Amino acid sequence: MIEIFLRNKYFYPNEYHKTIYDVNFNNLKQKGFRYILIDLDNTLIPYDENLANENVDMLIKKIKSLGFEVMIISNNKEDRVKKFSESIQCSYIYSARKPFKFGFKKALKKLNNPSKDQVVLIGDQFMTDVFGGNRMGFYTVVVDAIKRKTEKWYTKLNRKLETRVLNRLKRKDFEYYEKLHLGEKR
Repeated sequence: MIEIFLRNKYFYPNEYHKTIYDVNFNNLKQKGFRYILIDLDNTLIPYDENLANENVDMLIKKIKSLGFEVMIISNNKEDRVKKFSESIQCSYIYSARKPFKFGFKKALKKLNNPSKDQVVLIGDQFMTDVFGGNRMGFYTVVVDAIKRKTEKWYTKLNRKLETRVLNRLKRKDFEYYEKLHLGEKR
């Protein structure tokens, strides 16, 4: 099954960075992207925090100042996602059920149905963010998880699957694996 998804490049992110702060948003703007969908847990803040810290707040303000529309998209519950998103004045989608298309379609509708080639999805998981974003036709950026020790059991299960996917990707397409520096991920 993983072979089929690798062959279709569903697990191939367009970019990999250690943190969201390493993403070149100016470059994304120059490429014509206008919308940024960002995962919440372990992409912006760890699971054991609830609100944006000063660095996250400054980052979101910077991204918005470049003209991007920013939306938080999370599989987490409404109370957590709403509280966080309101603290940084962003719209949001909760219980997105990534990697299924439901939450992504809801996000596009909330953004007035932009062209999918104008959307960037940033997250920390291959199994939900990269896989789901690629299936939607978004430009995908994967970053390292902020704090794995506080992850939920189902995320830990996804991480085990992710390890298998990355190992197969390394064997099947080593040049791509090295190009994105995925060996540094972990």
